[in-house]
Amino acid sequence: MPLAALNIDLTQATLSPEITGKLRLIARDFCDEEGGCHGPDHSLRVEKTALYIGAKMGARQDILQAAAILHDIGRRYETASQGTICHAAKGTEMARELLAKLGISDADNKAICHAITSHRFRGRNIPTSLEAQILFDADKLDSIGAIGIGRAFLFAGQIGSRLHNGSRDISGTKSYSTEDTAYREFKVKMCKVKDRMLTAVGRQLAQERHDFMEIFFRRLETEIFGR
Repeated sequence: MPLAALNIDLTQATLSPEITGKLRLIARDFCDEEGGCHGPDHSLRVEKTALYIGAKMGARQDILQAAAILHDIGRRYETASQGTICHAAKGTEMARELLAKLGISDADNKAICHAITSHRFRGRNIPTSLEAQILFDADKLDSIGAIGIGRAFLFAGQIGSRLHNGSRDISGTKSYSTEDTAYREFKVKMCKVKDRMLTAVGRQLAQERHDFMEIFFRRLETEIFGR
């Protein structure tokens, strides 16, 4: 059954409504200006997906929910530095202090921060806890399927790219250029996401979303280039 048909009541997560509300306000303050691909709506979708997977796999929903809400609060610094600053590392640094001020225990703070710092999965930051692995999968799932296609076209529009590359050969195309289309994003990155999933539930959901992308981009090519 598609994830879209499985409604998750976020009020049933184990964080208190007060803490949840405060975390969402904090995240919104940091993510609002990112808009488009990484605005508050992205964090809410990741939260919902993570809680769905967490419920299936018996994860600690309070740890998972806090990490999902805060996972991208460092992104504005990565954007401003043009990638010099890692948003996962910066977000972890920020979250550690914020969570302490909210009275989150040291052990839970550490668990939440591990999920945040490893959700990007670079270098030695390997997601080792169940909650960290689920957050990683939920974040990547939001980059594929119908949502991923929409975000790819949105990003292409933001940088002034074409609707589609003039040639099917994308080997010589560059990111952040008029050639950086949604189709290029699919061929370079999105088509590989399903093979990076860390949980069984994540892999199942990723395969379903991948299959839809294959259908969509085949149809797009047919309409543009003909049969």
